[in-house]
Amino acid sequence: MATVTGTYCGDLRVECRHEQSGATLMTDAPVDNCGKGQAFSPTDLVGAALGACAMTIIGIYAQNHGLDVTGMTMEVTKTMSANPRRIGRLEVVFTMPRRAYSDKERASIERAAHTCPVHMSLSADMEQVFTFVWPD
Repeated sequence: MATVTGTYCGDLRVECRHEQSGATLMTDAPVDNCGKGQAFSPTDLVGAALGACAMTIIGIYAQNHGLDVTGMTMEVTKTMSANPRRIGRLEVVFTMPRRAYSDKERASIERAAHTCPVHMSLSADMEQVFTFVWPD
């Protein structure tokens, strides 16, 4: 069984369906590549997948070690490269909730993020930068 199915809706838009849950999302080509930019572009989804995957792995680590990371946020900045057109860089900034994490816990959380499957699956030609903001 397929994990995701998609239908081309015309006008550079694709509706994707997650088969297990039935959830859908629409993609649109970005303005700088003939689209209207009215939805996530496919490359935006790669950035979202990287950030969400890393946050999920951090969450799993936190659950397994009695830590609370509820309220953690992320911002993804995508930089495209040309010839060939591709994602050249993804920078993910994680802002951690105000908690009394030890230096060891902080290091372990940061290390966990780098083990997410999306991070491990993307090309080494694409720069991936993770930055953590730890409020005091």
